[in-house]
Amino acid sequence: MLDLSGGAEEGIVEEVSGFLDLAHANAFARAYVRDSMERCRVAGAGPREVLQAWMSFGEDAEIVDAGDEGWRSANELDDFSAHAATPMERDWRALDPRRLVEDDAGEEGRDEEGGGDE
Repeated sequence: MLDLSGGAEEGIVEEVSGFLDLAHANAFARAYVRDSMERCRVAGAGPREVLQAWMSFGEDAEIVDAGDEGWRSANELDDFSAHAATPMERDWRALDPRRLVEDDAGEEGRDEEGGGDE
């Protein structure tokens, strides 16, 4: 997945990898963009203003090498701007594969420290 952050300087793009499968990557990208849209939402703003703010300051994501099966923000931006997201719909951190790797590494380290023959 590519993080196509609108505010990135000099066209910097971050690549996120390590997803379990395409469904995992799609869910992460969707939640990531949904959270970005909500951070652009201000009280009293209509869908058009929310979308304009997101286009200027929000973060987009793209699933690479997935063809038509990859999630695309363009398919849902109107709905996202018209309807506020729930906390669960925004929770991309729970789906972040980088977090899964860190959590696994931490568990392995605890196993090695806590057990073994001495």
